[in-house]
Order: sequence, then C-alpha cells, then structure tokens
Amino acid sequence: LIPALTMQSFADEKQRRTIEFLTTKPLTDIQIVMGKYLACFALVIFAILPTAIYYYSIVQLGSPVGNIDSGAVLGSYIGLFLLAGVFTAIGIYTSSLTENIIVAFILSTFLCFIFYWSFDFLSALPVFYGKWDDLVKYFGIEYHYDNISKGRIDSRDVIYFLSLISLFVWMTLSTLEKRKWQ
Repeated sequence: LIPALTMQSFADEKQRRTIEFLTTKPLTDIQIVMGKYLACFALVIFAILPTAIYYYSIVQLGSPVGNIDSGAVLGSYIGLFLLAGVFTAIGIYTSSLTENIIVAFILSTFLCFIFYWSFDFLSALPVFYGKWDDLVKYFGIEYHYDNISKGRIDSRDVIYFLSLISLFVWMTLSTLEKRKWQ
C-alpha cells in the first residue's frame, strides 16, 4: 500500500512540470518534503487505525473478557507505525528520483523489500554465519521490527527506525537540492 501511496508525491510533480511552481512558493525544501511525507504518513495511519476494531473485538469476545496480551498488541502497533514511517520515507525518496510514477512504485517496492528482508538472508550465508551473522541481521528492519512487535520497546530499535526515516528524508532533500544546481 505504501509504495502506491507515495509514488506520485514528487514524480507526478515532475511529470506535470508543477515542481517549479511548488518550489517558487515561499516554502523551503524541508517544508515541502516534510509536508509530503507527513501527508502520506497520515494517510497510512488512517488506513491502519480501523484495525483497532479487531483488537477490541478480541478483547470483548475472549474468555474471560480481556484475555489478551495487550503489551504485545501495543508493541505491534508501535512497530507497525515505525515501519510505515520508514516505508513512507523510502517511497518519498524514490518518487523524488524519477518522473515516472510506475518506476517510482517499482523502485520503492524493491527498496522496501531489500531493507526488510535482505539482511536476514545475507546473515544466513556461510560467509557471515558464526560471528558476523548477528551484526548483519542488526542492520535490517526485520530484526528491529520483531523486537518491538513482541512488546519489547527498546530505545535502540526506535532510534534505528527514526535514523532510517531521517536518512531517507535527507536523501530526498539532497535530490531536490541537486535539481537546483542543474
């Protein structure tokens, strides 16, 4: 869902040649990028929020009522919001790279897949197995998301997600800054 939501953010502006109009407004590049990021992120949050109905249903239908691990559910939601934030930042970045929205969608889907799964696969290679596999896993999103989704909210995991979001927002800003020099 997230690559489909973010694919038009900058690619459509470039394709329709309205990026110049947007940048001539009294806004800084960080305001433009954060505005687009927060708009896409809010849309993703609004798509996730109705799933709280399932949680409420399970709490009420459990025997006895409330027989559910609420900490794990809350951790899963926090992890899902952080994961959505990273995927939104990746989508905004890939949209800033190209004019074609289909290319932005495919590139965003690919990068989200790579950042989520590839480090776990790489850690299973014989080259890393033994002493380096934990370090390689640590660089992947899946490792940190699994920790949070189990209800263990660690500052290292939250900082990891916020760092990835900051990195991709900064790379989006760099892409827009490069446009000014051309």
